Amino acid sequence: MSSSSRRVVMGLAFFPRGGSAHVARAIASRSAALGWDPTIVSGSVRSAAGHGDALRFFAGLDVRPVDMTDALTCADPMTAPVPLHPSYEDRPGAPDRVFAGLDETAYEHQVSVWAAALAAAGAREADVLHLHHLTPLHEAALRVAPGVPVVGHLHGTELLMLEQIAAGARWPYAEAWVERMRRWAQSCAQLLLISASQVDRVETLLGVPAKRAVVVPNGFDPTGFQPRDIDRRAHWRRHLVDDPHGWRPDGSVIRYAEGDLAAFAAGGPTLLYVGRFTAVKRLPLLIEAHQRARSAYGDRLPLVILGGFPGEWEGEHPIETVERLGAQDVFLAGWHGHEALPDFLAASDLIALASVREQFGQVLVEAMACGLPAVAVRAFGPAEIVDDGRTGWLVPPDDVAALSAALLAAGTDAVERRRRGSAARAAALAGYSWPALVARVTALYADVAG
Repeated sequence: MSSSSRRVVMGLAFFPRGGSAHVARAIASRSAALGWDPTIVSGSVRSAAGHGDALRFFAGLDVRPVDMTDALTCADPMTAPVPLHPSYEDRPGAPDRVFAGLDETAYEHQVSVWAAALAAAGAREADVLHLHHLTPLHEAALRVAPGVPVVGHLHGTELLMLEQIAAGARWPYAEAWVERMRRWAQSCAQLLLISASQVDRVETLLGVPAKRAVVVPNGFDPTGFQPRDIDRRAHWRRHLVDDPHGWRPDGSVIRYAEGDLAAFAAGGPTLLYVGRFTAVKRLPLLIEAHQRARSAYGDRLPLVILGGFPGEWEGEHPIETVERLGAQDVFLAGWHGHEALPDFLAASDLIALASVREQFGQVLVEAMACGLPAVAVRAFGPAEIVDDGRTGWLVPPDDVAALSAALLAAGTDAVERRRRGSAARAAALAGYSWPALVARVTALYADVAG
């Protein structure tokens, strides 16, 4: 830390598993060169594979993990000495219960643990607090460091829960959480939004005027995400046959045979999905659309499903969809670190995302930076990222016929696929490169810190 640096404390209540953790890491790792000294306070869990470990995920940065590992083995993870974070998603049986289902006692327990973590990280002496999502971290900050300005970073999932409550979702403590989240948002010096589609929703749901919201999209690392040559056959053999990571609901590994790799050698394109196995991602719909496209294509058309945090899914697990439909050429590659993603993109030709309420779609930007066009849904973040007809294909939400037709069009026209892929890379470089985006974030820090 140089004598001229100012200090920002970042807070992330969730252990690293989703896009917001990647955003926090990208901003923290680049802010030092722009005059800011970052400290990250993050949820964390320890596992043999290292998934969710904040020390490992934020390696090389000043990270203060809040270790929730023991909560996973408690009868009630919310009453552990260090409780598990709640969730904006209501997944029956999941240890991370929905926020709006937590009573006052559980809420105060969350606040007290995060208040201690912020105090230990020196939040009182920081110039700015950068808090990701609307969580009890905000209440903790108000109690521990009331004079330090807060930049609240909304990643969109909190808005989905608020919209469900507004539509009549019946969680027992919903109204109390709405009041808290509105108060936290209104107490922020500025809100960072990842998509222009969030501006009106923030005004409606949180009562924050548009002038106090700044849109800075998520980005990509231009040194890591770019077109590259790769031995595709060797890549898929390594990740599907030799060292498979795909998993079934019972935790067993999905193993593929050498003969299955013929799907990747048939001369057709490889389609790739990247993400968690949550309901909004519409993976059963994507698999069904792929099967229709494959049937019309008349040849091998592999779809690789990359992701699915181990042991976490909503609704029908993708392998159950595959078995129910008798789907062919669908491969589950499992969860891999972000550093492995460029190789998976290099071994693919098209990124597919059927999510109906995707708040941004960072993987679309990363795939586009690697020269892949996208097939996505015309709603929320993807509708802003993908230029239909120029950088990819957009289809209506939950329309299996339209999605299938787009996959077929992209699969059968290699010339058009390459044209849109080239335009996609140019668009990503122009609007979504992390160095330029982080400069905007740190300029916002300077503004709110005075």
